[in-house]
Amino acid sequence: MAGNSFGDAFRVTTFGESHGSGLGCIIDGCPAGIKVNEEFLQSEMDRRKPGAKSAAVTARKEDDRAEILSGVFEGMTTGTPVAILIRNENQHSKDYSNIQDIFRPGHGDYTYFEKYGIRDYRGGGRTSGRETCARVAAGAFAKMFLAQYGISVTAYTRKAAGILAEETDFTEINRNLMRCPDKKAAEKMLAAVEEYRMNKNSCGGIVECVIKGAGTGLGEPVFDKADAMLAHAVLSIGAVKGIEFGAGFESADSDGKTNNDQMRSGPVFKTNNAGGILAGVTNGNDIIFRAAVKPVPSIFLEQETIDINGENCSIIIEGRHDVCLCPRIIPVIEAMSAITIADLILRNRASRA
Repeated sequence: MAGNSFGDAFRVTTFGESHGSGLGCIIDGCPAGIKVNEEFLQSEMDRRKPGAKSAAVTARKEDDRAEILSGVFEGMTTGTPVAILIRNENQHSKDYSNIQDIFRPGHGDYTYFEKYGIRDYRGGGRTSGRETCARVAAGAFAKMFLAQYGISVTAYTRKAAGILAEETDFTEINRNLMRCPDKKAAEKMLAAVEEYRMNKNSCGGIVECVIKGAGTGLGEPVFDKADAMLAHAVLSIGAVKGIEFGAGFESADSDGKTNNDQMRSGPVFKTNNAGGILAGVTNGNDIIFRAAVKPVPSIFLEQETIDINGENCSIIIEGRHDVCLCPRIIPVIEAMSAITIADLILRNRASRA
């Protein structure tokens, strides 16, 4: 299987399946001399791991302990490949025995089977959202690298179960289970998610991400624009079905005078409709984008499908599944964003050597 690596100068390769022995990543190109905070690494893993006390999150319990195998000596990166392993410890593979020969609607079962002639039906194998724990591990190293430049990456739930956050208070994000910057909206989201759970259904949402301190000049015209690379990174996350930067799709209904981010000395942009990126290159404004997260496809309602012989049948999915992915996908979006910015910084450094 090709396509398991992302990045050029800061290159991340992930491996592993949902119900295999474990998952992990190899970071090739991680610069030497980065101070490694293993507590921070584990805190990032804990933000994504299952088992949180929330109606939105699966009951599967995994410690998601990130074991650093190489590339770090006496608390510093050495410049050699960083390898990280996360072992699976709480698989319930028997929960999937009833779908061994049946394709689950909304999953990659059918497309993987058509492409490879075989599929790991235990939790979806590599198509499972559990694959993202390796991305978060790599993203933690990218964040530690970006911290040297004063760059931060913060994502949060802007909308879930049809409820829109009207306020943006960054201090509120980690105070509620929806990781929403609006306390009142978060309470409504949780209530709506609980209703979906009671009805054996699922819901989607929108995650917004803000990257501060990236400065100017990141991005490689023409095909490796900063927004193109971020879109590639974020859309590579299985549940993400759309992305927009700055004013996004609203710009289609705007006009040039309104949509242009006019400038004053400083330089200062009076608005940020471009989302911090012009002509594919960062302009110094905050980079802002929003990602559309689809409803969890594993629901506990009967659905129509086909089996591996192409015969019509029905399916009721068993197991432990999220109801709304927004809270747990937030650290994944942050990780992929951090990896992208780290990669663009190193590419800039190489081009000016």
